[in-house]
Amino acid sequence: MKQKPKSIEETLWQSCDKLRGSVESSEYKHVVLGLIFLKFASDKFIRCRDELIKQGKKKYIERKEFYNMSNVFFLEERSRWDFIIKNAKQNDIALKIDTALSTIEKNNPALKGALPDNYFSRLGLDTEKLAALIDKINDIDTLSDAQNDIVGRVYEYFLSHFASKEGKGGGEFYTPKCVVQLLSQMLEPYQGIIYDPACGSGGMFVQSVEFITQHHGNKKEVSIYGQEYTQTTYKLAKMNLAIRSISANLGVVPADTFFNDQHPDLKADFILANPPFNQKAWRNKNELTNDARWAVYPTPPAGNANYAWILHMLSKLSVSGTAGFVLANGSMSSNTSGEGDIRQQIINNDLVDCMIALPGQLFYTTQIPVCLWFLTRNKTKQTFTDQRGSHRNRTGETLFIDARNLGSMIDRVHKQLTTEDIEKITRTYHAWRGEAKDGDYQDSLGFCKSATIDEIKANDDVLTPGRYVGIEEEEDDSETFEILMQDLTQTLFKQMSDAKKLDQDIKQNLKGLGYE
Repeated sequence: MKQKPKSIEETLWQSCDKLRGSVESSEYKHVVLGLIFLKFASDKFIRCRDELIKQGKKKYIERKEFYNMSNVFFLEERSRWDFIIKNAKQNDIALKIDTALSTIEKNNPALKGALPDNYFSRLGLDTEKLAALIDKINDIDTLSDAQNDIVGRVYEYFLSHFASKEGKGGGEFYTPKCVVQLLSQMLEPYQGIIYDPACGSGGMFVQSVEFITQHHGNKKEVSIYGQEYTQTTYKLAKMNLAIRSISANLGVVPADTFFNDQHPDLKADFILANPPFNQKAWRNKNELTNDARWAVYPTPPAGNANYAWILHMLSKLSVSGTAGFVLANGSMSSNTSGEGDIRQQIINNDLVDCMIALPGQLFYTTQIPVCLWFLTRNKTKQTFTDQRGSHRNRTGETLFIDARNLGSMIDRVHKQLTTEDIEKITRTYHAWRGEAKDGDYQDSLGFCKSATIDEIKANDDVLTPGRYVGIEEEEDDSETFEILMQDLTQTLFKQMSDAKKLDQDIKQNLKGLGYE
């Protein structure tokens, strides 16, 4: 049987695995992603340089401004990929790669703080293994299919596989693509300010821009702001965005969102986030007790940051903004240390737009199910005329969606939402908001329910979708027990008869071979 050819991503992953023994697996993502970035930046530079020569502008090919105006990073000779290839088998190749990356960063202010700093030299990589990896990356034509985004595809493949291989720790910088797609398609961030206060490797921004591109929008009509606490992940995010030519303000430095907000005056139209689940001891008991972000709410407890994240995001919403974010399921019902009081006030203020229960096993960080919250300040604007000519709005209502039965297994332990799953959820949400073109919203037993604040009150301000959508009715099987039992009995008798005949055939064959 003819084997399916390996993809570029698979080939690179296997090459990357050969680094084992010379570097810890937790480290080699930075090796591979740094080299992929270097190859891509160089390919774009060479193409732009050739174009300048073709236009008769050869005298400008060493002027960085002529590259920057085409959204291309300027590269000195020692930063170019052909220089790296030429020296790949030299003992000082790690130092040459570090020099190439630092020189690119120095010449391109947009990359400040993004690229590895003396990383390759410090790791003490085996020269032969590094040279073999460089050869594999050299085979990638990063510019052959701009629409399908080969480099972005490789980048995303590696991010997801590093998360899978590294387990709990590795998954912290990566949110599964299907979850990010669902968030972006729910919020539809066409224009305005997009913000992620715990941006990890930048996946929320990538999918937001992808959504705009797919729907023929203009990515110049959005401004992107984010923040990330971990330095290595902050660099990953800046590289991930730079490699896709996405401009973003991730703050001057990596920093704690609660104690060093890099965007203190920001008001966002769209917030997409996957903050750390159930973050313990995020503040000391007496810290941030009078913070303006929760001035009109009870202070979130020091033992769990879930509601601190919620209130932080609420404080960042513009007057018509909407936030969609991932949290642990416990956030929908917890009454610990005043969390129930905060949730009750958010409900009373009519800020809860939609709640979605997701299936388990979507995340690399945890196999427990999680949920999506959607908070909005523009619910009063959701007034529409349905197909029957009736006017209504969603003030005082919240949509609950139970998606726990959706998703398909992609390996032994992980699920993903299919394109059809995402369409089903988003179509329901947009129909409920009066934005769908293919029909009105209707409650669906076991899947979705539009509930009033009074109904939520009757459920003790618990926001778990299962409390509202009910249980889907099973199809009535009109056959009686007697008929079913008779059919099963006949099937069993036939199987027993077949087994008897098979035994006789086996005995006969053994006899023919001289065994009785």
